[in-house]
Amino acid sequence: MIKRTLTIVAAASAFALGMAACTEAEQQETEANAEQAGDAIGDAAAEAGEVIESGAMSAANAIEEGAGNLANELEENQAEAAAEGREGAVNPATGERVE
Repeated sequence: MIKRTLTIVAAASAFALGMAACTEAEQQETEANAEQAGDAIGDAAAEAGEVIESGAMSAANAIEEGAGNLANELEENQAEAAAEGREGAVNPATGERVE
């Protein structure tokens, strides 16, 4: 995708450089081509943004799931420790600390 974008930018640059030595019709055609290239660049940038956002969403979901799993494990450990009467443990059901 980046390679395609760079190719489009290079083409747009070539069009711009060639405009000085062109007729009016050629300049108009070149401007139209440059506008299309600009649109393509904008579309590619928007697509890249969506891909990045999608990846960030997936990462956030994985972190959320991992944090939830860790919280469940810690709660189970505290419940077990409180049931065994280990000092400092907190019973998750009552919020009471074992002393």
